[in-house]
Amino acid sequence: MEKREELRAKVRDILGKKVRFLRRQGLTPANLYGRGMDSTPLQVETPILERLIARVGRNALIALRVDGDKKPRLAMIRDIQRHPLSGKLLHVDFFQVEVTQKVRAEVPLAFIGEPPAVKTLRGTLIRNLTSLQLEALPTDLPRSVEVDLSVLADFDQVVHVRDVTVADGVEILTDPDQVVAHVEPPRVEIAPEVEEAPAEEKKEEGETE
Repeated sequence: MEKREELRAKVRDILGKKVRFLRRQGLTPANLYGRGMDSTPLQVETPILERLIARVGRNALIALRVDGDKKPRLAMIRDIQRHPLSGKLLHVDFFQVEVTQKVRAEVPLAFIGEPPAVKTLRGTLIRNLTSLQLEALPTDLPRSVEVDLSVLADFDQVVHVRDVTVADGVEILTDPDQVVAHVEPPRVEIAPEVEEAPAEEKKEEGETE
């Protein structure tokens, strides 16, 4: 079996608004859920969880070892909640998976290459999408999907979802007609028109008392 990142968690008995006391102790409230199972409240040491998120991100399979279990559970980080201002970790959801059952996940896009329309024509790259909805077996689900921008040689060219390639066994669920990226032409600033004063006004302006 492939070695995976391991994370230890404990069953949480503090619920509701009282979880703020957990955060003060350096613990992040979490939940574990999956198909055909009840949601289990957990708590995880925040520094360890932050380091794990930084290393694997979302959708990566991890070995979640809950106290009391004889063996770790295969799970994915499904949702991460942070404070809108401080960015501090507030809550995490783990999704328990079975290697034989397909899962759906929002996978981030990784843009590669430089669009010629930006480099030579001085256009502006517009990224219309930042992720795609995919379905695959947990072991086949990629951490990111590459999008080659070097095909954008002119302003009338776009990259659609249907142009994105993924590995065998991975299905893209996002609308294939959606635009992933395109290049807009540079904006041309038009100088404001200055109205010329009538001849009589010009004469008056030139007269001296």
